Amino acid sequence: MELLKEREEQIHRTGEQPFTLTCNKDSLAGAVSQRACVFCGSRVVLYPIADALHLVHGPIGCAVYTWDIRGALSSGPELHRLSFSTDLQEIDVIFGGEKKLTNALFELIERHSPKAAFVYSTCIVGIIGDDLEAVCRNVQKEVNIPVIPVKSEGFKGNKRAGYTAACNAMARLIGTGDTTGISPYSINILGDFNLAGEIWMIREYFERIGVEVVANITGDGRIADIQRAHGAALNVVQCSGSTMDLAKVMEDEYGIPSMRVSYFGVEDMAQALYDVAGHFNNPEIMAKTQALVKEELQELLPKLEFYKKALTGKKAAIYVGGSFKAFSLVKAFRLLGMDVVMVGSQTGTEQEYRELAEITDPGTIIVDDTNPLELTSFLEEKTVDIFVGGVKERPIAYKLGVGFCDHNHERKEALAGFVGMLNFAEEVYSSVMSPVWRFTYQKAEKK
Repeated sequence: MELLKEREEQIHRTGEQPFTLTCNKDSLAGAVSQRACVFCGSRVVLYPIADALHLVHGPIGCAVYTWDIRGALSSGPELHRLSFSTDLQEIDVIFGGEKKLTNALFELIERHSPKAAFVYSTCIVGIIGDDLEAVCRNVQKEVNIPVIPVKSEGFKGNKRAGYTAACNAMARLIGTGDTTGISPYSINILGDFNLAGEIWMIREYFERIGVEVVANITGDGRIADIQRAHGAALNVVQCSGSTMDLAKVMEDEYGIPSMRVSYFGVEDMAQALYDVAGHFNNPEIMAKTQALVKEELQELLPKLEFYKKALTGKKAAIYVGGSFKAFSLVKAFRLLGMDVVMVGSQTGTEQEYRELAEITDPGTIIVDDTNPLELTSFLEEKTVDIFVGGVKERPIAYKLGVGFCDHNHERKEALAGFVGMLNFAEEVYSSVMSPVWRFTYQKAEKK
């Protein structure tokens, strides 16, 4: 396949040239990017806050597109799973939608009694100039809960700009709650979205080593916890692309340091616990951490041997939302004896791609903000056995007759933590070794 010339600088092949890769630029028009818009970026970050009202001010299609987009689980309220929209029509475009928005907020807040309300801007709202700030301020005076505008007009940039809009919205909540009684050994969990209940597993690990979790930001999130999150001693950030902006705000305003971690794969899960324990420099916490890691590995590693024996030498391709997760996936596949031959993301930074180039084998394709045609070409060129991605990548894999592992918003399998590594191995094995691939058109052709 011949690449679009404007796309060439967003693709790098490890070892074949000095590292050069351009990223964080708007998607090329006509290239059918896998990446979503600013509005969608803000929704995927804020959506898992379960006791808040999420109201999309715009056409109904924007709300439908992002309805239950994370599949994030809640241990209590589930207001986040409902999708509300002002459903703007032509008449609202001509005369403005502020009155409609005001009425919708009053009605929904009375009906559902949320702890706060997020009001999302969409493209059309930015074009017609509705003043969300003023509407939210006026409604808040009447309802006695935070009513927060999310400035996420879709045309303003790319998905990363949506992450920033979401962080700015959450920053308005932080600092408004009571921090009495919070332990000096305490953290906020940022950037875990509680897919398949993963944050419950992670919280349990931290509780076992004696560290208090003040707030989940944003998986299984609660407004009251976020309001007192400035009382924590450390911010632990997994999906750095989506929530590192908020961690920076909290460091500037409240002096809370932050660290990047990953909960995927054995090495990174253990490292995350050791890094947190090391930050607090408490011998008791460190001893509990060592005991936890030892106990989990003793149970997990023997079970992985079966899968490693079957999968060694198989080839994997990765395309995920944020590139930081890709590091853990590369390590996880290596633990299973597999080779990663392509890795890419929608929103990676230059530094992250540079580090990926350093840890991947010669010939590995590294790609930013790719599209279905490029992905198809790379998968065929590398003759992969499994493709890891999200809902938009699944059809590409199946049409090519290769295995697929969902590692994105929509998955129902917990892949984080030590238990998650075993689930990951089982899923990869089931997909790669499935007998169905022997009967696909492409595999038959290769024979």
